[in-house]
Amino acid sequence: MIVRSLFSLLVFTALAAALSACSQSTEQGNVGVDKAQSKSEPAHQEGGADHADEGESEQRVVMDDAALAAAGIELQTLVPSQLSEELRAPGEVVDNAYGTSLITPRVESLVIRRHARIGDEVQAGAQLVTLSSVEVANAQADLRIAEEEWRRVSALGREAVSGRRIKEAKVALDRARATARAYGLSGSADGRSNGEFTLDAPHAGRLTEDDFVVGQRIEPGKTLFRLVDESTVWVDAKLPSESASHVKAGTPAVIISGGRRIAGTVMRNAHRTSEATRNATVRVEVPNPDDRLHSGDYVDVYFETTSSANVASQTATRLAVPTSALVQIDGETVVFRRDAKDNALLPVPVRTGEVIGDHTVIKEGLNAGDVVVVAGVFTVKSQMLKAQLGEGHGH
Repeated sequence: MIVRSLFSLLVFTALAAALSACSQSTEQGNVGVDKAQSKSEPAHQEGGADHADEGESEQRVVMDDAALAAAGIELQTLVPSQLSEELRAPGEVVDNAYGTSLITPRVESLVIRRHARIGDEVQAGAQLVTLSSVEVANAQADLRIAEEEWRRVSALGREAVSGRRIKEAKVALDRARATARAYGLSGSADGRSNGEFTLDAPHAGRLTEDDFVVGQRIEPGKTLFRLVDESTVWVDAKLPSESASHVKAGTPAVIISGGRRIAGTVMRNAHRTSEATRNATVRVEVPNPDDRLHSGDYVDVYFETTSSANVASQTATRLAVPTSALVQIDGETVVFRRDAKDNALLPVPVRTGEVIGDHTVIKEGLNAGDVVVVAGVFTVKSQMLKAQLGEGHGH
């Protein structure tokens, strides 16, 4: 019995020793895996840095000057400037009434032929339309007779013709000429009495209305053509009456049309407020040499006000960009800046200040001398997003 108990004790001790060795081996193996994993983590972090570089490159938009021009993208070098407080108002382009003429007959007529069409740009004296009228035929005949009679009595002289007869011939000639001019004729007989006469352009301009057909009978005063000198147009801007009182005649104004700034001058301030809208109309005269503005176009108008509260802003020199240059990306306000090294366009987060007119003050993010995108911003943004989608990684 004692021998059997000793044998059992030895076997139990050997088994316990074996189990203890296995446990230590397992613990040492787990430590080795952790170490291996900890060694592999820096490699993964390095890979993350590579992805950051790739993400930065995906935000770069590279376009040469030709591509920028084709896409309508405009660049501007930032310089500090004086910004004045401005009033913004919606405006509508209207014809310059001082340069507008309605081409109408002064007598009942029939349209014989046209010499111009709507949209034509004509010079002063250009033939527009030929008409025919019975009354004009009578006026042409009377003028021709009166001129011949005047020439006859003038040639005979006072020795052969009484002074009363000469005076009557002169009065008859003056009356015939006045009637001819009233009908739109030249006041001088041209040898014709067929009733045909031509309406000419009184000044240079563009034909913006054309409301007749050949063969149509026209009543006196009916508009056949509307002739407009578009070298100068008017813009009627709508402002609240209290704001319109700060805009004075003769002060400068800026018209924004299609992203382009056009300088104008206030012609007159409003003297009447609309009962329905409580708005007043301020009229601005705008030069239009390149025919960009047309009647009926809607534009934005900016006025410099005369209130004393704006003196400080008028004298302050600030760095600002057109408000249209700002865009939102990932919740941040950014401006696309051109890299001086490779001319790539990069989104630069900025901190903005107050909005003055159509410009926004930049407090942080940009410096004087930076070249930024001021037009076509959303085109650049879409190009950047396309690059990110096309080069993105699938993990």
